Amino acid sequence: MRNFLKGKKMWGYVSGAYMIPKNMEEGDVALIDTWEVNNVKIITWINNSVEHSLGTQLAKYETTKEVWDHLQRLFM
Repeated sequence: MRNFLKGKKMWGYVSGAYMIPKNMEEGDVALIDTWEVNNVKIITWINNSVEHSLGTQLAKYETTKEVWDHLQRLFM
């Protein structure tokens, strides 16, 4: 999964380098929308890559980083 996300230039969502923009200045709405779309896309990819029972545990998390951190705790 790490290599896949790096290849898609989305590893920063997992590592925490790409955080949701906090400022609501003009133009930031588009940045927030892009962040949210990519975040949900990655969570979906992860959910499609794990067993169903594990995917149900991940549903409580809202960010890719939270999902990844949970998986790390389980498997490290």
